[in-house]
Amino acid sequence: MFLVFNKQKIISYIVAFSTVAVLFFSAGLFTSKNEAIQTSAKANKLLPIYSVDTNDNKVALTINCAWNADDIDRILDTLSKYDVKVTFFMVGDWVKKYPEAVKKIYEAGHEIGNHSDTHPHVNEMTLEKNMEQIQKCADKIEEITGTRTTLYRAPYGEYNDVVIKSAEAEKHIAIQWSLDTLDYTGLNANEMWERLNNKISNGSIILMHNGTEHTLEGLDFLIYKIQEKGYQIVTVSNLIYKDNFIIDSTGKQKLVNN
Repeated sequence: MFLVFNKQKIISYIVAFSTVAVLFFSAGLFTSKNEAIQTSAKANKLLPIYSVDTNDNKVALTINCAWNADDIDRILDTLSKYDVKVTFFMVGDWVKKYPEAVKKIYEAGHEIGNHSDTHPHVNEMTLEKNMEQIQKCADKIEEITGTRTTLYRAPYGEYNDVVIKSAEAEKHIAIQWSLDTLDYTGLNANEMWERLNNKISNGSIILMHNGTEHTLEGLDFLIYKIQEKGYQIVTVSNLIYKDNFIIDSTGKQKLVNN
């Protein structure tokens, strides 16, 4: 059997094959380029501080305030009992509703951080709206304490480049956490400690909330166990570096050697 090809068919086959080859090659280049861009974007993504690289046996304990203030007096009593200072991250609406609680916390020597004005989903907001959230909360805290906040923790633990840039624009350092007690889920003191016990280390930042079912018993027990392990509990500002630092891909703040 003989296969008969005319010139026109041969040319058609060559053109078709060449078109497929070009498309395949171009798709490969496009994918590689996209992957490179995505990798680069991830590498350059702005991050808040999750923890701190330090040789000191220090950890920061933080308490978010967004719900009620019924337990503030007893929280302050517990902190005084162990002679520790912590950082309270406050929502502006909470500050406006409970100014006396804010004043008590400040006068007890604890640090106050900014937790936005109305606790919105900040990842869905523009730079300007994010800045406004920080500004309004800082204004309310300054009106009561006379001191403006310098630390910012975004609501829901959300952040993106816009959120971090808004904090920087407002001269705030963005702070996350490395250990979450999950106190707001109803865990008791022992269950909270189980979450921390094998993970706590120098430079950890621990998240708690006021106004939960087991806040008081959890706070007392956690402070006792943390100190028993030899760690000193400090405020965030007494843990982090203020200058000459980088934040690595895990969110750990590291001092840059001169």
